[in-house]
Amino acid sequence: MIIDDRHYDVIIIGSGAGGGTLAGALSRQGHTVLVLERGGPMALADQNVADVDLFRKDRYHPRERWFGPDGDPFPPQTMYALGGNTKIWGAVLERMREKDFEELPLQEGISPAWPFDYAELAPYYDRAEQLYRVHGRSGIDPSEPPRSAEFAHLPRPLPPFLEPLREALQRQGCKPYDLPLSWSDDRDDPTGDAQLYGLAWGDSQHLSVRHDARVLRLHVNPSGREVKGVEAEVAGEQWLFSADIVVLAAGAINTAAILLRSNNERHPQGLSNGSDQVGRNLMNLQLTSILQLATERNDGRYARSLGINDYYWGDKNVSFPLGHIQAAGGVLQDALFAESPPVLSLVSKLIPDFGLERLASRSIAWWAMSEVLPDPHNKVWLHHDQIRINYLHNNREAHDRLVYRWLDTLKAAEADPITKVVTAAPTHPRGEAPMSVVGYSCGTCRMGENPATAVVNRDGRCHELDNLYIADTSVFPSCPSVGPGLTAIAIALRLSDHLEARLHG
Repeated sequence: MIIDDRHYDVIIIGSGAGGGTLAGALSRQGHTVLVLERGGPMALADQNVADVDLFRKDRYHPRERWFGPDGDPFPPQTMYALGGNTKIWGAVLERMREKDFEELPLQEGISPAWPFDYAELAPYYDRAEQLYRVHGRSGIDPSEPPRSAEFAHLPRPLPPFLEPLREALQRQGCKPYDLPLSWSDDRDDPTGDAQLYGLAWGDSQHLSVRHDARVLRLHVNPSGREVKGVEAEVAGEQWLFSADIVVLAAGAINTAAILLRSNNERHPQGLSNGSDQVGRNLMNLQLTSILQLATERNDGRYARSLGINDYYWGDKNVSFPLGHIQAAGGVLQDALFAESPPVLSLVSKLIPDFGLERLASRSIAWWAMSEVLPDPHNKVWLHHDQIRINYLHNNREAHDRLVYRWLDTLKAAEADPITKVVTAAPTHPRGEAPMSVVGYSCGTCRMGENPATAVVNRDGRCHELDNLYIADTSVFPSCPSVGPGLTAIAIALRLSDHLEARLHG
């Protein structure tokens, strides 16, 4: 084993929304930071795929297999690259709502409260939106939480054919708003990500990045209270790295797997797992894609655009939350849609490219998104060092209500004689995202003040170790209906302030 002769202030494992942001912030504060990233730089051509190839190839699947509840292997859609899953995330950065941080009654149970409220995280949401150059407009979405100021950047114009659709939805009583999106000024790479606004924002004199570095396990001192070494495979060789503080930010699946893999005499069930909570309470946002028939041709290559939260807290028939609706990007550009496209998934391998292009050009895609409840039986675990996932969605009826409520809205818009951009069709093809879509996973190392029921405290520090922190979505106590990206960034910025005070204390 090769022992790195440099000792760092902080080692961060993973370079996605949490890890990349934290690395940039701490290095700018003057701390020596080492980032261990399992992947490498992602080719620009792969970052901006807008072609039928998105349906033809498993472009965003690493060369590994995880195993589902039926014991069958599947290839996860997850990115091992500088920037992590932010390289394919669609760049929608939404704030959680105030009530998302509180105990919230859902149809099937109570979504638990976080150990801090929205007001405490709001200043970090402000900083996150500024750092990631989020473009948006406030005052339209009825569920929008309080803000200290307007967005610094206005939304980019919608594709022309979507403006009449926005007006059609308004005539149905909806309040569609421009999704807050991270944009850069680079014409070749316009969407923001954690490599650009996290790693590249850092201080290169204090920030070191080792890519192609797969972390195998963490080693503790004799007392079992501190991590003393991080063992990783770097380009086929075994390395050992050390730091005062270690931060896991490998994502909800791999962060839990590293902790479980690091079991030892002091931590026989895995690091920080005396509560038996590591890997449990896996939550994966319920996602259903819905296709609408367009009368005008589009190129199938455009960013995500409109959001609708009129049913976020319920509708005219029910008082429990249903979820979030958003217009997907063009179906030839949305990596998530390519993973679970209704109807297109059945024909994409059977028809030539021009036929798939034609189908896409007459389609408008929507996502229906609903939260789920934490369940200890939904978990990540290891069997002979292989990642296994037990998972069953809950809160299903609420999600189905959201889907059918949105279908009713689409049909009403299509029946409106003023609406010309879409037309009625015999059916609206739809499909649920499969288990392989793990970009919205959270909850496997949940946050809480009670060590018997939580893995980390309110600051993200593992209850059973003094210098081990977690800075990704695995700490989420609940799963909001909006994407977790901005919240992961805000939590990372909050943690950077905590670690700054600790390192200078």
